[in-house]
Amino acid sequence: MSTLEAIVLGIVQGLTEYLPISSTGHLRVVPALVGWEDPGAAFTAVVQIGTTLAVLVYFRQDLWRIAVAWLDSVRQRGRRRDLDARLGWYIVLGTIPIGIFGLAFKDQIETGARDLYLIGTVLIVFALIMLAADRLGKKERDLGSVTARDGLVVGLAQAMALVPGVSRSGATITAGMFLGLDREAAARYSFLLSTPAIVLSAAFEMRKFIGGEETGAGALQIVVATAFAFIVGYASIAFLLRWVASHSLGVFVAYRVVLGVLVLALAGSGAIS
Repeated sequence: MSTLEAIVLGIVQGLTEYLPISSTGHLRVVPALVGWEDPGAAFTAVVQIGTTLAVLVYFRQDLWRIAVAWLDSVRQRGRRRDLDARLGWYIVLGTIPIGIFGLAFKDQIETGARDLYLIGTVLIVFALIMLAADRLGKKERDLGSVTARDGLVVGLAQAMALVPGVSRSGATITAGMFLGLDREAAARYSFLLSTPAIVLSAAFEMRKFIGGEETGAGALQIVVATAFAFIVGYASIAFLLRWVASHSLGVFVAYRVVLGVLVLALAGSGAIS
């Protein structure tokens, strides 16, 4: 991998991690479109550290407050029941499904799930599911109304993002809207929930780099891609929160359908592989 490739892939990661259009899907499709090698699931997971740092910085006050409240709740054996403490428990609960499924299907995630036909199909199908949630969800609840059931359901939705093309933010925001959360509350909870999952995923895949396993990228390329992912990811978070406050997700639905059709057409014609 060249430094130019690392810069481009870092920007792609930053743009697509928090927009509901699938970062893993784009990190597979973009290299295929320009004739580069597939960077692989390990590179994708490690570069997510950049976007994780972006969400940690952007929501630093919220995350610190939630972490302190959750630790107090642990010490008090669950007696603390304020919103921050509850959010801490719901984030823990919501992270369990993706941890279980990620370990159970890690081989398929790193190989067969990166098939372009699968990615193109999932981009289209999940776009329609997202559209249904945006149109049919009541969108009446704020973040303060989140329950343990919501935490589990959104966590299960997050596990679906292990399939490239689904989108972590797309799946969790969609689940939140189906549960009645308004767009902004669903997006904010999606960002908070993503933090431990991405950190654990990156830490798990980092073993390949530390162990010297061939991944196609050197230390310099990883650092460059991660830095660009952080900068662009921070901007993407700010943009999406502003956007969902007064707009539907229709533009992302349309983009996913167009991209999915393009990927299927190009893969079917043999133009990309």
